[in-house]
Amino acid sequence: MKIEQVNVGSGFKPYIIAEMSGNHNQSLDRALQIIEEAAKCGVDAIKIQTYTADTMTLKVNKDDFMINDPKSLWNGRHLYDLYEEAHTPWEWHSAMFAKAKELGVTLFSTPFDETAVDFLETLDAPVYKIASFENTDVRLIKKVAQTGKPVIISTGMSGLDDLQLMVKTLRENGCNDFVLLKCTSAYPASPADANLATIPHLAKMFGCQVGLSDHTMGIGVPIAAVALGATVIEKHFCLSRAEGGVDSAFSLEPAELRALVEETEKAWLALGTIQYHATDIEEKSKQFRRSIYFVKPLSAGDVINEDCIRAIRPGFGLPVKEWTNIIGKKVKIDVEIGDRVTNNLLG
Repeated sequence: MKIEQVNVGSGFKPYIIAEMSGNHNQSLDRALQIIEEAAKCGVDAIKIQTYTADTMTLKVNKDDFMINDPKSLWNGRHLYDLYEEAHTPWEWHSAMFAKAKELGVTLFSTPFDETAVDFLETLDAPVYKIASFENTDVRLIKKVAQTGKPVIISTGMSGLDDLQLMVKTLRENGCNDFVLLKCTSAYPASPADANLATIPHLAKMFGCQVGLSDHTMGIGVPIAAVALGATVIEKHFCLSRAEGGVDSAFSLEPAELRALVEETEKAWLALGTIQYHATDIEEKSKQFRRSIYFVKPLSAGDVINEDCIRAIRPGFGLPVKEWTNIIGKKVKIDVEIGDRVTNNLLG
């Protein structure tokens, strides 16, 4: 598949997405700077989120709407207040799309309801992302599928029935260009909960591209994901964790994002192909392998015995495994100390 002009798949380097989320801290200038920094780091795309507090929840004083989890970064927050702080104002979107276009990097968004899709269509959004918490919203999946754009969908919290439904909905509504992202919906997530072995299983089960939406700290988990076949990697990104923000605690800083881009490409390159012979580059290392050389001068017709040859470096003579086959043979021509033992010298 292609996202704008970039190919996505196992034959191409990993497609890296920097997730801005609410790390703009309600500053358009900061949002634009995040786009610039992400582009400098070499990512393929920057992702934002399109919603308002009112499209996400209700501003009511009931316990259901309070986050009550001591392990959560947002413990004690009211959902409405959290989304009010984290949302990306819709009036910013046009400037953000323009900035990304200027820098030659893709910008796209996660819509959280159908009105957001309609709005993003007016901006000619090139691709859509469905978040884990919305991946059972059949109406939303149907809506983005019918735009004819590629779709990236996170699989956090999904059982097999949920996965089958989302894939069925995408395909029945004309979307065959989609990527499933293995995701652990915890913020931050532990590597022990990543279960990356799911990646090749997902790819085989649904016959599609599979990637990783990662909320762990660092870049080790995404690199491992690429080794298991992930073709898309999404990581949260901020300018500085020290400056705070709703998602900054589990977001990468610029130097880390640059390392992610570089190291995941190395992991992809290292996959190579199945091979059990010396590569072209290894041919240059033969000098450091042992092979068989003459260590005594012999005249044509002399018989080779154990004292005449040795297994030494370099490796330009016959391999050591031929030792027993050489003993007792005659040399066809005169040889000197340091001559290679080769088949054309043996009678």
